[in-house]
Amino acid sequence: MTITLFAFYLFSITAVMSALFVVVARNPVHSVLWLILTFFSAASMFVLMGAEFVAMLLAIVYVGAVAVLFLFVVMMLDVDFVELKSGMQKYFLIGSSIGLVLLMELGLVISHWKVAPEAGSLLQSPTPPIDTTHNTLALGQILYSDYIYLFQIAGLILLTAMIGVSDPISSSGASPTWNGPRTVFSVAPDGRRLWIASDSIDTPRTSDKRMNSCR
Repeated sequence: MTITLFAFYLFSITAVMSALFVVVARNPVHSVLWLILTFFSAASMFVLMGAEFVAMLLAIVYVGAVAVLFLFVVMMLDVDFVELKSGMQKYFLIGSSIGLVLLMELGLVISHWKVAPEAGSLLQSPTPPIDTTHNTLALGQILYSDYIYLFQIAGLILLTAMIGVSDPISSSGASPTWNGPRTVFSVAPDGRRLWIASDSIDTPRTSDKRMNSCR
């Protein structure tokens, strides 16, 4: 067994097992950490395939941005996941039925899988020499020449999703309000400045408010 084959099996088994732990982990923070390990394992397999640019994109974009954002959201939002998962047994039957249907569909697809006759010739097609055309340049030439329309359509779909998410927030017209403690100042007839420390903005003034005078 060569080192490349050993590394492929190591990274593939790690990716599959970490993806499984993403689903079965009880702690959401642990799930995000397992997800980061899955991304790194997939990026390592891209390196073995010679796609270093795709591997760097996977590591920088998904691990450096998406997974870290998931981790911050999970840690900052105090979500009661125990209460959230309490109703899981209610939907266990329908969820298991949908999963069984998906497994049957995958089994039918795999059982009727056939390799195209021209697949061998396509794999043996000549590629540009590495010293003249590197991986990133070749990917850019294919992406912005043969698949330029699909690339632009994907950008429009992402732009539509961004507008759809931001539009309800901007059109709601809700402005943030402060409900914390405040200090209200008033001026007495003799020129002294009085301040009233109230508990919140919506709390009415009562006789037990503390009043002090200052010059």
